[in-house]
Amino acid sequence: MGPVQVLVVGFDRPAFSGEILAEFIRLRQAGIVRLVDLLLVSRAGDGAVETLAVPAGADAGLGGLAAAFLGRPEGEDEDGVDTAGDSVWSLADAVPPGSVAAVALIEHLWAGPLTAAIQKAGGVPLEETWLAPDDRAVLEALMNQRTEEELR
Repeated sequence: MGPVQVLVVGFDRPAFSGEILAEFIRLRQAGIVRLVDLLLVSRAGDGAVETLAVPAGADAGLGGLAAAFLGRPEGEDEDGVDTAGDSVWSLADAVPPGSVAAVALIEHLWAGPLTAAIQKAGGVPLEETWLAPDDRAVLEALMNQRTEEELR
């Protein structure tokens, strides 16, 4: 299995038309990513998290795997074994109270061979993050500046 990303996307007014799932199908057919599971949740003002029904036209089985995996108490594995000290991702930390979110488990198929090559060379991941939109804008500006300087 390639690296798996947990992507949480918030929606002010969810209007699911099937476009997002269609894009996941296209990306899967291209060998880029695979949607492992998709869970829709609502978090009440008091912090309680509730699972929502999947949109019409989506696989009725969606959500179960993500709910089982992400709903584990912090510090326990799927069998209730104490894993204190291990990093456990928290859905409650990602979804603000009073909001609706889609939580996708996405396997990055393209990264499988790269991950294997890194492991074969004795490398281990030390940190992993995604740049926030503001940081991407700064990076894009720096890249444009570099391109302009190279053209001179």
